[in-house]
Amino acid sequence: MKTIAIIGGGVTGVTTAYALAKRGFAVTLLERHRYAAMETSYANGGQLSASNAEVWNHRATIARALQWMLRSDAPLLVHAHPTWHKLSWFAEFIGAMPQYHDNTIALARMAVAAREHLFAWADEERIEFDLKRQGILHLHRDRQEFEHAVAVSKLLERGGVPRRAVTPDEMRAIEPALQGQYYGGHYTESDSSGDIHKFTTGLAQAAQRLGAQLRFNQEVVQLSASDDGVSITVLQGDSADTTDYDAVVICAGAASRNLAAQVGDDVNVYPVKGYSVTVHLDDAASQAAAPQVSLVDDTVKLVCSRLGGKRLRVAGTAEFHGYNRDIRADRIAPLTAWVQHNFPDVSTRSITPWAGLRPMMPDLMPRVGRGKAPGVFYNTGHGHLGWTLCAATADMVAASIAASRDSVLQRTTVPLKLA
Repeated sequence: MKTIAIIGGGVTGVTTAYALAKRGFAVTLLERHRYAAMETSYANGGQLSASNAEVWNHRATIARALQWMLRSDAPLLVHAHPTWHKLSWFAEFIGAMPQYHDNTIALARMAVAAREHLFAWADEERIEFDLKRQGILHLHRDRQEFEHAVAVSKLLERGGVPRRAVTPDEMRAIEPALQGQYYGGHYTESDSSGDIHKFTTGLAQAAQRLGAQLRFNQEVVQLSASDDGVSITVLQGDSADTTDYDAVVICAGAASRNLAAQVGDDVNVYPVKGYSVTVHLDDAASQAAAPQVSLVDDTVKLVCSRLGGKRLRVAGTAEFHGYNRDIRADRIAPLTAWVQHNFPDVSTRSITPWAGLRPMMPDLMPRVGRGKAPGVFYNTGHGHLGWTLCAATADMVAASIAASRDSVLQRTTVPLKLA
């Protein structure tokens, strides 16, 4: 395998392109937008959070979803209208509940491996992305929530992620700007935060310097695979063009399911919509009152991250509403209200709202590796941990493709006959 196409220019596609280019492959990345990282990798919560590796396949998640179904501002909102995609996804979600412990540990291990790759790449390529290596602080408002977090911490520790319980006084020592009443918290010193869009665009430029071709405004409309390679048809404006490659890596986020079906694979990614607001800290009082340490409020499932000196990103919610990308005011309002309640001296006069579709597998484990057809590979379905996991999964799929190339070379090399 020499020529590799990558479908998708978000953080998983770009990290995959970079990992393959470093291994000497001829890489072509196909992205339907004008630039890289313009969808789910544009304005997420900004966390590189191994401490969030807990999968959602838990009875508590089901209970909360049922409890919140009639609330438009609920942290987890499942729209009642049924579709086969949604029903099949939830059936597999329930079926994966027995793997809750094992999958949480596996994701924690993957997040630790990803951290090493991501920091090394950013250092090597000198990518500035508002990185803060000040840990992540989880906030718990009652005893039940705290005790569940204690159990989760034991799983995370088995995955190589130490997370310690902290008292309310210790929480305020970690983040002096924190206000409100809390039962307790958990702090993960090894976690960090930053701007996913800056990181992804910086790494895309690095991949280009290594020889990768990044082609934008390329909408993939047809994909086929055979023993001779893969054929990809893209629309660019009103014209269609078909190109052959040795292999393809599908990193297309929420669109991965339909592309996988074209080559005979069932990749049951569901688009789980999340929202964020970027609060612009335009005055000195807001800059002083906003937190520096990245936070997770486990009660309402919101996260916040300080991005440089003049931005605060607040993100969260999970909305099951198909491929709907609308930014709803009643879903944005709780994010702004959270800032006003917890950091009242921060002005929310100037905010930028955003919504993106997290590509989530039913067991919350990303789909990484080979497909059924020759030359087809996947790196998709990372859910709420796309940025946290992407460097590890990119390295995994690049190593798999390199192994396939080396295997072919070994089979085709003619042994030297000695006289």
